[in-house]
Amino acid sequence: MFDHRVDIDTSPRQSITLYDLQRMVRGTLESRFSDPLWVSAEISELKLNRSGHCYLSLVEKGSSDGKPRAEARAVIWRSAYGPIASMFEAATGSPLGAGISVLVRALVTYHEVYGFSLQIVDLDPSYTLGEVERRRRETIARLEADGVWDLNRELQLARPTLRIAIVSSATAAGLQDFMRELRRTPYRFTTTLFESLMQGDAAEESIVAALMKIAVEEERYDVVVIIRGGGSKSDLALFDSYRIASHVAQFPLPVFTGIGHDKDTSVTDMVAHTQCKTPTAVATTLVEMADLEMGLIDRLSAEIGTLATRQLSTEELRLQHHRAEVYSLAIEVTHRALSELERTEMAIRNLATTRLDTEMQRIVAAEHLVESYSVDNILKLGFAALHSGDTYVTHIGEVEIGQNIDIELRDGTITAEIRNIEHNNDIKRD
Repeated sequence: MFDHRVDIDTSPRQSITLYDLQRMVRGTLESRFSDPLWVSAEISELKLNRSGHCYLSLVEKGSSDGKPRAEARAVIWRSAYGPIASMFEAATGSPLGAGISVLVRALVTYHEVYGFSLQIVDLDPSYTLGEVERRRRETIARLEADGVWDLNRELQLARPTLRIAIVSSATAAGLQDFMRELRRTPYRFTTTLFESLMQGDAAEESIVAALMKIAVEEERYDVVVIIRGGGSKSDLALFDSYRIASHVAQFPLPVFTGIGHDKDTSVTDMVAHTQCKTPTAVATTLVEMADLEMGLIDRLSAEIGTLATRQLSTEELRLQHHRAEVYSLAIEVTHRALSELERTEMAIRNLATTRLDTEMQRIVAAEHLVESYSVDNILKLGFAALHSGDTYVTHIGEVEIGQNIDIELRDGTITAEIRNIEHNNDIKRD
């Protein structure tokens, strides 16, 4: 803190005018800060007047909440602006603009009407480069501390990778190059553009919002592509943002980046699944991946065809072998069956012959028995047969006294008249 008191006696009766006060302030400041000072700050606003003078607003932000804790107006007069701006752009690769941290050599000035301001007479571009690198290193350290540095690179790519969500400006030349490269291929890539600002103060919020929209419907896509063509270092420093890099690192889909030129590598590139140097290179990489998948399919198809042919040949040989075995077995079974059939036939024949012989013997025996019961045989034994007319008499109930009956003997017939009938009480009557 500076201790440079100015004692001025005033009272209600002895006051000073505002103009006198402003002149005193001006004189004090210009006498105290007579030589230029090196001052670090961030450009919050920059306007180039038609006259060639450059008017700036400088700010120093708080370390915790990011709100300004100091602000000042500044000017670079036309005579100094050309050399300073050219030197800065040659050293950093980007023009002076809002959002850039700078180290300026400035005179402290004070105007009775316009108040406090700084007149910039020189600028150190190496500070800006160092500040960009410092912020970059802080972002990297923070991502590593969060444990998310490798998350996106560890995701597995869908096979094939054909459904593409694109984060880009709709009018970007890099997007046109990307689409032109995809259209040259025979593959059916499907692309959906999530339009976003790719530079300016609102770009960070716009890119994060686009990523969040994709995450809501992640199942519709295989990969996310962030496309931004070449630009100044300050423009591309956007992709060293912690918010953007953190969202990419933790994104649920693999992220491909094509940001800037061949020599540019942002923190977002580092945490992305695959970094490509340009938007065209992203398309080329996706096409090459599709080529590999198609080549793999062709090789697998050829291998399957070869294996199928080989297997068919093997199975044909097995089929022929089984056919021969079945034929041989069929002949063997047929022979056994014929032999068994012959044995069965012989057994049936023998059994039938035996049965026929047995039945013939029974028939002969039956015939003998029948013959033994014939009237002639009975008569030969000395018995007689009684009959009345053509009917044989078998019991006494069939005749009556006075009736004539014929008595048939072996050698003739006697006709007799029944004079008496006696019943044999020992025989049961019908």
